[in-house]
Amino acid sequence: MRVATWNVNSVKQRVPRLLPWLDQRQPDVVCLQETKLADGAFTRLLGGELASRGYEVGLHGEVQWNGVAILSRVGLDGVVTGVAGAPGFPAPEARAVAATCGGIRVHSVYVPNGRVPGSEHYHYKLAWLAALQEVVAADPEATIVCGDMNIAPTDADVFDPDAYVGQTHVTPPERAALAKLQALGLRDVVRDRWPTERVFTYWDYRGGMFHRDLGMRIDLVLATAPVASRVRAAWVDRHARKGTGPSDHAPVIVDLDEAPDGDIGPVVPPPSAPAVRPGSVKLPQSQ
Repeated sequence: MRVATWNVNSVKQRVPRLLPWLDQRQPDVVCLQETKLADGAFTRLLGGELASRGYEVGLHGEVQWNGVAILSRVGLDGVVTGVAGAPGFPAPEARAVAATCGGIRVHSVYVPNGRVPGSEHYHYKLAWLAALQEVVAADPEATIVCGDMNIAPTDADVFDPDAYVGQTHVTPPERAALAKLQALGLRDVVRDRWPTERVFTYWDYRGGMFHRDLGMRIDLVLATAPVASRVRAAWVDRHARKGTGPSDHAPVIVDLDEAPDGDIGPVVPPPSAPAVRPGSVKLPQSQ
């Protein structure tokens, strides 16, 4: 089973990238963040395209901001939107959706940014993470938490720790909140597989950050032991960040039980051929 997570930074803008990517990479479960569409608008935009590819869809969206989704072609049961007990800002936001897919409880989460350390947004982020921890603690044994955590777990997960001094995403309270979540038995499967490599998932649009590889690793796949033991490959699909009209995030892909493209490096995706589908849009092969 191939599981992927991707902050698309507006699914409407990313349709020309998302559909060919689905055809090329053939993920079985996809966690999306920052869809920025209400559920009805999402369904009108992509419902038919996703159904034709065999995906059931669990949505939790809102107009213009936030928004998460789970796409699954291995079942979609027990869909729950939101995080019980989580604060709003001031009202609850569309930042989490969970469902059971292929026997695994899957969470797609978009953790609040936090904006400025010590601000109301920052305290909201920490409180939201505490509520998420309570929900995940009650999950079944086989669980994955995927998404944009808006936290770089360690200094090794940013291009230059000095560049982030005094900013969110790297402060001790944020990292401690993430560590408490992982202490429930969740493994960071990308870092487990590539413990010393330079791995990023997000690059700011400005200043040629992507081309200079000045990024952060804030998009994570966290898995309990029964799931982590099945991991055969874990990598960042850097090619999806290239070209015209990309998101500022790259997808993270994890293969369970078998790795159809091989156990490749963390940011060097394979030259896998797009799936042959009548009328499907195909990605050009990168050189």
